Amino acid sequence: MFSLQGITNWIQNWLTANLPATWVVIVESLIVILLAIGLFAVLGLMLVWMERKVAAHMQIRLGPNRVGPMGLFQTSADTLKLILKEGLTPDGADKFLFNLAPFVVMIVGMLLLAPIAFANGFQIWDINIGVLYISAVSSLSVIGILMAGWASNNKYSLLGAMRSGAQIVSYELSAGLSILCIVVLSGSLQITDIINAQQNGWWILKGHIPVIIAFVIFIIAATAETNRAPFDLAEAESELTAGFHTEYSGMKFALFFLAEYINIFIVCAIGATIFLGGWMPLHIGGWQGFNHIMDYIPSSVWFFGKTLFLIFLIMWFRWTFPRLRVDQLLNLEWKYLLPISLFNLLLVTLIAILGWHF
Repeated sequence: MFSLQGITNWIQNWLTANLPATWVVIVESLIVILLAIGLFAVLGLMLVWMERKVAAHMQIRLGPNRVGPMGLFQTSADTLKLILKEGLTPDGADKFLFNLAPFVVMIVGMLLLAPIAFANGFQIWDINIGVLYISAVSSLSVIGILMAGWASNNKYSLLGAMRSGAQIVSYELSAGLSILCIVVLSGSLQITDIINAQQNGWWILKGHIPVIIAFVIFIIAATAETNRAPFDLAEAESELTAGFHTEYSGMKFALFFLAEYINIFIVCAIGATIFLGGWMPLHIGGWQGFNHIMDYIPSSVWFFGKTLFLIFLIMWFRWTFPRLRVDQLLNLEWKYLLPISLFNLLLVTLIAILGWHF
């Protein structure tokens, strides 16, 4: 199987041979930072274009088709426009927190990149509590949203932020329980161990119906956690103008806009890793010839292919389902998803103890 481990080892060995130990750490950190920023920039441009094209297809339109081939440079033009726009701070706002909030949301997104395995042997930090790290750090994004809503000195922003806080905190429970199902089956919190446990088949294929239920609940909860339609009550334009980022303009607004798409990528990357094997090719136990052919496809292609499929699924939701009311949104979580998730976790635990999975 094609691995990027050789490239990372070569960089490590070259730096170790030519630089002092302290400078090796500094240079490696700078490389990681530049790669993360580059990934964010590319994902932001690509996913916004993808969303517009998916929306156009759903509504039998063309979508962006003027700036560049198939409108590929439309998002770049919009980014240039946002860079040139003046960033305004409203009167009465808490200027420090108002300016800090977009960076808090972006920093959380960057921290979440650390344990994700983008390919075989290509991971920033293979921490042994990767799943717990992701669950803990992802909870911090709500602080930036609440900070933005309160510091804006705007009633619409504050209402949107409070809605978003209630929504994210509520749906994190179901998302966490869904991920815990796979942790029970894999017997580890480490992302690498969870991927290796799917060497003879992805968990969604070999974990029976409870894992499929966990996957469906995870996708619903992930859609709600990223404030995506039909759970976009935090920025419902018919009620709250633009919600918690109503008062933001220029690059500060662009950071919130980018953070939404980065968060979509991250939750879909986690879903692809936990349920669909991450970079692991499609292997079927006992089918050695088939498995050998699948190994020829690069691991990064598997990872990004699965992640983009889940992103498409979330975008499909936006243009299919109508927006829920606030009471419906919270009822769905507390009265339906949470009890189902708890019962489903018991079933998965029983399957793991008795060894009933494939």
